[in-house]
Amino acid sequence: MLELCLKPIASRSKYAQIQSRLCQCEKRHNGSCDEFPFLREFKVSHPSVAKKIERDATMTTGASWKSQDAGLNRILRWVMLLSDDELLDFGINMSQLKPQVIAKLREKAASYVDCIEVAKKLTWLAYQMLDAPQPLAETSAYLVAHFEPMIPGSTTCIVCRKSLSFNLFAEARRGRAEIETGHMNPRSHKAHNVGFVHRECNIAQGQRTLQEFYSWIREILERAESNPIARNPDVQNHEVY
Repeated sequence: MLELCLKPIASRSKYAQIQSRLCQCEKRHNGSCDEFPFLREFKVSHPSVAKKIERDATMTTGASWKSQDAGLNRILRWVMLLSDDELLDFGINMSQLKPQVIAKLREKAASYVDCIEVAKKLTWLAYQMLDAPQPLAETSAYLVAHFEPMIPGSTTCIVCRKSLSFNLFAEARRGRAEIETGHMNPRSHKAHNVGFVHRECNIAQGQRTLQEFYSWIREILERAESNPIARNPDVQNHEVY
């Protein structure tokens, strides 16, 4: 494991007093401190990918509309570790939110350290997608030191296990991405638990863990195979009128 600089980085965020942003460069590095040195190349060549990785790693998911009871439109995950009373000091009144919104926000909470490690893991996975750009030797060495050697084309959807192409990032439309960040256990935002996933697969998994999801699908298939309608040739040939 690399020794990191970890010097505090100045921030104007109103949440800076909760957690300092820390330099993730190698200790005794040259140049300015950087919280996301492993994303430097993506920030130049594929800025939308860099933004997605940073956003998904550090922010809660946002409400699709803006209203008082809909919840916060993205907030730093580690802020959600504060108590309700502490959040009031930052103008966040959890008592005004619906119970399901509160539960979702609390579920997305994660420590700063875990969020940074998730960003590194997602970057490591992105570089191993089909059609992905090749990282510079320095970036590759940094990521390999945190995880394992990179194998081009080895990144798959964590749900369906189909290979993922880096080009799918470019197919994202406003409010809808073809590739999303997924969690094997939706209630744990840690590096060992995250990966990329097709949007449809992420929706299908829902709030189930992967094992719960696979068991659910297996039960559906078993019922479908034993149900007479599954043996109806009209159904199999899609000729139902």
